[in-house]
Amino acid sequence: MATRSSALSAFMVKELRHILRDRQTLAILLLLPLAQVVLFGFALRSDVNDIRIAFVDPTPDYATAALRARFAGNGRFRVVGTAPTTAMIEPLFRRGAADVAVAFDPGFAERLAEGTPARLLLISDASDPNTGSRMQAYANAVVSSYQAELGATGRAVQIVPQTRMRYNPTLESVNLFVPGLIALVLTLVAALMTAISLSREKERGTLEILLVSPLHPWQIIVGKVLPYLLLAFANVVTALLAAWVVFRVPFRGSLTLLLGASVLYSMVGLALGVLIAARTTSQRAAMLGAMAGTMLPNTLLSGMIFPISSLPGWLQPVTALIPARWFIVISRGIMLKGVGLAYLWQELLVLAVMLAVLLVAAIRSFKPRMA
Repeated sequence: MATRSSALSAFMVKELRHILRDRQTLAILLLLPLAQVVLFGFALRSDVNDIRIAFVDPTPDYATAALRARFAGNGRFRVVGTAPTTAMIEPLFRRGAADVAVAFDPGFAERLAEGTPARLLLISDASDPNTGSRMQAYANAVVSSYQAELGATGRAVQIVPQTRMRYNPTLESVNLFVPGLIALVLTLVAALMTAISLSREKERGTLEILLVSPLHPWQIIVGKVLPYLLLAFANVVTALLAAWVVFRVPFRGSLTLLLGASVLYSMVGLALGVLIAARTTSQRAAMLGAMAGTMLPNTLLSGMIFPISSLPGWLQPVTALIPARWFIVISRGIMLKGVGLAYLWQELLVLAVMLAVLLVAAIRSFKPRMA
C-alpha cells in the first residue's frame, strides 16, 4: 500500500513539474478561468438594447409622428427607416438591418379623433424567438404608454396593435440553436482537432522531418488538414439532416450556398488550428489554446445564444473577430429567411478575408528549421 502511495505521489510531482515547465500551458490554465468569468459576466445579459425599428406610415399625421418620436426617444430603439409602403420592410429584415417594423393604418389620427379603433401592425424578426418576444413587448409598452397619455386627457381613444412574428412564427427555440450548433461542431472538428494533430507531430519530431524535406510548408499543411476538411464537410451534411429530419428546422434557402459557406468556415477553423499548433510548444498547450480561442468566444460572443446588441458597447466590436458570428448569420439567413448571395456576400467576404490572413500567418509560422 505504501509503495502505491509513493508511486502515486511521485507521479503527481512529476506531472506538476511538467506543467510548471510548460509555460504556455501554465499561462493558459491561469488566464482561462479569469477570461471565463469576465466574458460570462459581460455576455450573460437578457436585456435587449439597440433595437432597430422601421416605420410604414402611408398618411403621416400628428399621431404617427408622436408615436415615432416616442420610439426614437425611448432609448432602446433606433430608427433605421420610414416609408409610405411596406415594400422596404422585407429587404430590411432579410439583410438583418431591422429587428422590428411598425405599420400604421391610413388615417391613424382621424380614427383616434373619432374614437374608433386605430390599428397598427407590429412585425418582429423572430429568428431569435426570445429576443423577438422581448422586442415586441418593448414596442407594445411604448404604444400602451402613448394610449394611456391620450386617455389621460379625457379622450376616448383606442389603439389596437396587431402582432406578427417573421421567420419563426411558432417561436421554436430549436430554430435558433441548431444553426449555431453547426458552427460549434465545425469548430470542434476543424480548429481543435487540427491543432491537436499538428502539435502531436511536433512533439514526436515527425513534423520537423517533414519541414526539412523538399515539401513546401503549404504542401505539408494541406496534406495534414485536408482529411479534417472532408470530415467537417461530412459533419455538415449529417448536422443538416438531423436539423431537418429530427428537429424539423425549416430550410428555405439554397443548400448549395450553405454547403459552400460551411466549407469556407471550416477552412477558417482549420487555418486557425494550424496557427495555434505553430505557435504552441506542446500538445497540451495547443489543445487548451484551441479551446480557449474557439469554444468560449463562439458560445458567448457569436450571437449563438445571446444577442450581440445586449453586450456592452466596448465588447461588440470584438465580436467582429469571431468567425462564428458571420457564419451564424449566414446559416440562419439561409435556413430561416431563405436569403441568397445578394444578402450574404458581405459575411462571406469577411470569412474569406479571415481565411487569407490566417493562412498567411500559419504558413509563415512553419519555418524549415524548428528550435
